Amino acid sequence: MTLRLAGAPLPLVGRARAYVCGITPYDTTHLGHAATFVWADVASRVLRRTGVELVTCRNVTDVDDVLDAAAERAGARFDSFAAVGQFRFDRDMSALGVRPPTHEPRAHNHVDGVVALAAALLERGAAYERDGAVLFRAGQVPAPEIPADPDETSSEAPWPGADDPADALVWRPASPGEAAWPSPWGDGRPGWHAECAAMALTMLGPAVDLHIGGADLRHPHHTHQAAMVEAVTAVRPFARAHLHVGTVRVDGQKMAKSAGNLLLVGELLETHPAAAVRLLLLDRPWASAWDIEPGALDAAAARLERLYAAAARHGRGVAAADAVMERLLDDLDVPGALAVAEDEGGEAARAALAVLGLA
Repeated sequence: MTLRLAGAPLPLVGRARAYVCGITPYDTTHLGHAATFVWADVASRVLRRTGVELVTCRNVTDVDDVLDAAAERAGARFDSFAAVGQFRFDRDMSALGVRPPTHEPRAHNHVDGVVALAAALLERGAAYERDGAVLFRAGQVPAPEIPADPDETSSEAPWPGADDPADALVWRPASPGEAAWPSPWGDGRPGWHAECAAMALTMLGPAVDLHIGGADLRHPHHTHQAAMVEAVTAVRPFARAHLHVGTVRVDGQKMAKSAGNLLLVGELLETHPAAAVRLLLLDRPWASAWDIEPGALDAAAARLERLYAAAARHGRGVAAADAVMERLLDDLDVPGALAVAEDEGGEAARAALAVLGLA
């Protein structure tokens, strides 16, 4: 049994490695965050059903300017503030049935790795030093990977004095009052893309089978992370396949704190079963952006009840359950698998509920 993603097979022998871009733990988890991690969990469950041993790494970006600003407003240290945010995130993920990753590195524990990465990129000629900052040359990033959809990009302000405004920080001097670490270029702190590159290299090695994150992280975050790793290791591609989960929108606008349109997971769980929230996120193509409509959660809860009723019926047994897995192995086709589960009932419905974490 081989999983196909975006039309391409992902053959695996014995063991697979997945890197999941995790959270910056400065605020409460919203539905847009949850979508990525629920889909990552489903991909993990499907692969394990095929007999593959999956090793997952989901990072925690606890060295970040936005987190520092939030901690300062709260009158707390960045690390203790991040720990509280991480606790809340873990609580929401546990409620949604998202299993813990194999590894969960925190950026502040991998600063030495970023320093080593910066030194290696300089040695390779893929980066340059400028007034205490180390910058990765944007020319190392393949242009075809840059998406056209603005919802599939993440912003990062250009560094003053960079050769190219698109050059990405690997290391930068710390501003007064910020947490800082020593380096050959002076006290400073890691760049965002470099943190993920260093953690992926440390925990999983020079390449991964599956790279998972929100579609809005596709560029420049994932493209630069991959290009940094490839520039150091000469192993290409960094990721054999990608799972860029579609953006959750409200009235056509991406769900984001800056837009003021957040639906918080904790609040949704107060009024609806966790499995219904999970089903709402899964009952659609994983790569597609989508708008959450009024009544969508009630509709998901109603479909969940139909699935439970179908699981109690007699069905065609193993053949129908195999049909559910066939749908899931074909680009994680959850809507197709659920249709089989409702139609066939019995073992097919029970298999779908188990593999999708809805039981």
